Amino acid sequence: MSIEPDGALRQLVDNPAFPRSAEYDPRWVRDNMMGPNVLWLAESLSQVLELRPEHRILDLGCGRGLSSIFLAKEFGAQVWAADLWVKPWENWKRVLEAGVGDRVFPIRAEAHQLPFATEFFDVIVSLDAYHYFGTDAEYIGYITRFLKPGGRLGIVVPATTTDLEETPPHLAALWGWEFWTFRSPDWWRSHWARSGLVDVEHADLMRDGWQHWVQSDRGSGYDVQAPERAAAVVEDGGRTLGFSRVVARRTDIELGAPMWT
Repeated sequence: MSIEPDGALRQLVDNPAFPRSAEYDPRWVRDNMMGPNVLWLAESLSQVLELRPEHRILDLGCGRGLSSIFLAKEFGAQVWAADLWVKPWENWKRVLEAGVGDRVFPIRAEAHQLPFATEFFDVIVSLDAYHYFGTDAEYIGYITRFLKPGGRLGIVVPATTTDLEETPPHLAALWGWEFWTFRSPDWWRSHWARSGLVDVEHADLMRDGWQHWVQSDRGSGYDVQAPERAAAVVEDGGRTLGFSRVVARRTDIELGAPMWT
């Protein structure tokens, strides 16, 4: 039986794994999403990362600001919504419409040229974005400068269940160069921990992540727009693809000069 349009839209919020996200308008989510449902990614991260009203949070690579609005509304925190590609005044309009203009502050910023004071944030999060710049071995030394000692860095990013040496044959039609930024939780743990700048407190695959990915594609209509990719994720069935969820605490090590200014 085919799903009516409104029924398909409901798939973007009706997920028992994410009860907070279920309260949001699915059409608003669909119209502003730029990948897998970022509200689910934010809610999943919040299950392993404590967020409090007094926190200052950087949402790095926030896209159209859905995750920033979610973090402000659900946890009462102040959120700096930083993105390079989406105009901050467009995000500001969404912020005002969501009623969180006193807590969400959109800004245009490139990940290597952040315009913030050192040790300004209690928490830095990055959802479906950090893998685009954070696989660089030097980046952990840059981003942690903006965290207070004891502050947390948390990410949810597309992942592979293990680290691959070659393209899986059943994903060959889907696999592009950017897929090599998909890394396992164990890879992220090692990548961060060896710096000595953070203690990794949590690193796992989001439970049923590939199924959430498929549901998000079906609810947004992306499975129709890119049927080969959507079919490949279904065929993979979680053997290869999912989401890494990683949280680390900044240590008290004194940081040197930034590598990028």
